[in-house]
Amino acid sequence: MTGKRSLSIRGHRTSISLEDAFWSELRSLAVRRHMSLAALIAEIDAERGADTNLSSAIRLHVLADALARAQGNA
Repeated sequence: MTGKRSLSIRGHRTSISLEDAFWSELRSLAVRRHMSLAALIAEIDAERGADTNLSSAIRLHVLADALARAQGNA
């Protein structure tokens, strides 16, 4: 199931649609990094390329984190 959330990133409102599994992993990542969800999304937003939309950038960030953790546990 896909969930849409609205939040402020660096002073402007935006809506992000992600599947529930990505929202869950993104929240877990924020907790592990001792940051708010909004701060983590702002960081991802600042690092993404101009040709990548924010939802895709978040999915890629979550995937990269999951892969890095899986390799660390191998």
